[in-house]
Amino acid sequence: MGFFRDQFANVVEWQEFRDDMIFYKWNNDEIKKGSKLIIRPGQDAIFLNNGKIEGVFREDGEYDIVSEIVPFLSTLKGFKFGFNSGMRVEVLFVNTKEFTVKWGTKSAINIPAPGMPGGMPIRANGTFNFKVDDYVALIDQIAGVKDRYLVDDVKIRITSVLDQLLMKWITQEGKDMFNLQANASDISRGIQEDLDMQMIKSGITITGFNVMSFNYPKEIQDMITKNASYGMVGNMDKYQQISITDGMASGKMSGSGITSDMVEMMMGMNVANKMMNNINPPSQNQSQPAPNQNTEPAPNGNGQQRPNFCPNCGAKTGQANFCSNCGQKLV
Repeated sequence: MGFFRDQFANVVEWQEFRDDMIFYKWNNDEIKKGSKLIIRPGQDAIFLNNGKIEGVFREDGEYDIVSEIVPFLSTLKGFKFGFNSGMRVEVLFVNTKEFTVKWGTKSAINIPAPGMPGGMPIRANGTFNFKVDDYVALIDQIAGVKDRYLVDDVKIRITSVLDQLLMKWITQEGKDMFNLQANASDISRGIQEDLDMQMIKSGITITGFNVMSFNYPKEIQDMITKNASYGMVGNMDKYQQISITDGMASGKMSGSGITSDMVEMMMGMNVANKMMNNINPPSQNQSQPAPNQNTEPAPNGNGQQRPNFCPNCGAKTGQANFCSNCGQKLV
């Protein structure tokens, strides 16, 4: 039995398929007469001879290697299988799907910022997409020396240069250091182009890159949030009103019921007054008393001042010179 063991036909297939595996190299045995090639959906099979591509097969299915594969190989199309001879080649199976990978900065990146000598520490995270695009480059740079290649291998290569690329595109002129999310699309596009230029040399193209969020230190984020609140409210009076409302809602002002009631009453009166002013605005033609108008009683004909009340009986006086109640002379 040992003499005939190596003469048995074999099956050439991706034996250890994993979703996170980019390629797998079959190089276990000689391909014997009667051997089968199995290509599953999402796979390409590349026949290699001494590191050179002999043929690429993309359609999934099961093939007889002697009759359906060998005739299409570049230099091995005339190979003759004998009883004791087989074809020594390598078959590289490539995962053709587009991979999506999450990334995040391992440590904060110190971005130069005005008023911060050491820079502003920023973290970022997002996703990137890639796929195998050039088989020749892939074999020359990676598959020639590796039997398998994983998504983590690509992730390590990309994250090793991400800090530099983030620094480059964040510090582009015109970027608001305190609102980087507004420029996330431009930053992502620039990083994708730079990454693609580096990875395409290995046969891999970066089909997408996305910065999902920038994370500031807590002190900086609190300042940004407060500044945004000022801008949204517009003035200090309204900001104080909102602060009081927030404090009441959160229970921070619940220590004194009287204080809370007074605050509510003041806020209610303030709102009511503003509503009344909006409903009945003061007329521009409404007559107002002159600042220096004399409200004292008018003097009589002799220039003497007539009292408003009778000094004898206290009755209210009019324009007469004598009190109408007791007859007292008024002037």
